[in-house]
Amino acid sequence: MSDNGSPTKARPRVFSGVQPSGNLTIGNYIGALRQWAREQYHFDSFFCVVDLHAITVPYDSADLHTKTREVAGLYLASGIDPEASTIFVQSHVQAHAELTWLLNCITPLGWLNRMTQFKDKAAKQQADSVSTGLLDYPVLMAADILLYQADAVPVGEDQRQHLELTRDVAQRFNHLFGETFTIPEAMIPPSGARIKGLDDPTAKMSKSETGSEYHAVYLLDPPDRARKKIMRAVTDSGREIRFSQDPEKAGVNNLLELYQALTGESREAIETHFASARGYGDLKKDVAEVVVAALEPIQRRYRELTDDRSYLDSLLAQGAERAATVANKTLETVRERMGFLKPYA
Repeated sequence: MSDNGSPTKARPRVFSGVQPSGNLTIGNYIGALRQWAREQYHFDSFFCVVDLHAITVPYDSADLHTKTREVAGLYLASGIDPEASTIFVQSHVQAHAELTWLLNCITPLGWLNRMTQFKDKAAKQQADSVSTGLLDYPVLMAADILLYQADAVPVGEDQRQHLELTRDVAQRFNHLFGETFTIPEAMIPPSGARIKGLDDPTAKMSKSETGSEYHAVYLLDPPDRARKKIMRAVTDSGREIRFSQDPEKAGVNNLLELYQALTGESREAIETHFASARGYGDLKKDVAEVVVAALEPIQRRYRELTDDRSYLDSLLAQGAERAATVANKTLETVRERMGFLKPYA
């Protein structure tokens, strides 16, 4: 056992998760799922479908049920290996909710009021309809990570502030009650594309964006649909196909970033490839074919997985059992150090 009461880890531990809301995009695959699959054998990996986070804003219960299974299926279809990684649904491990309450009681309200994501999401709702859960979202995220004594957490820029709060909460708890939690570090993905919206190449491609049907290519889009979205992507009035930081060329640059992320070719090779192109139409056609080729094996594997409902259910049950074994040990230590009586036999 380690000094903080958690089992000694043979490998560094990683925790991450995706909400079952909206539709997972090609950007989610490139920026998260594919990275998880590549790195999973180097870490003790826990990948969670964070369904409790999905109810902090208005939602449809039937959609939550469907999307939870969909996200779990796409984890597997994208290459997450259930023999190497622990894949589970957040609400299936009750320790997440209990630790959240315990951490709430040592987290200053001022810390939560400073969270920019809360301010942004709350601004989109009427003031009297904003849930307490939305404000408390970062504490639930802290509980997710700290339960597993995670050494590292893959995060994008939109979650970096929440990870900093997780570190603050862990340090505060350790100061008050003794060394208990591992202080997690941000795991920054290798340099590469940050895929932007096809309709707005200045904004991140979002799985929850509903403003335009041409905003993103979803992982389950049929080939014709994916091609149509790429062909409708915003570019500019020029013809030169080169990587550029010029804001006026953001659309072309986004398509080139997408092409590079999926082919692995160098920028020089890609620019040479498109040097003889007749215009942006040629660029879009080639990008579309690369995207469709990347989606095909994911969709094929997803169909295989979801055709057998019992198989996916069994994997999630096994994952929850494995996750609970780790989470409950942490929770038991937390209860003891906070002064709670052990349950009587």
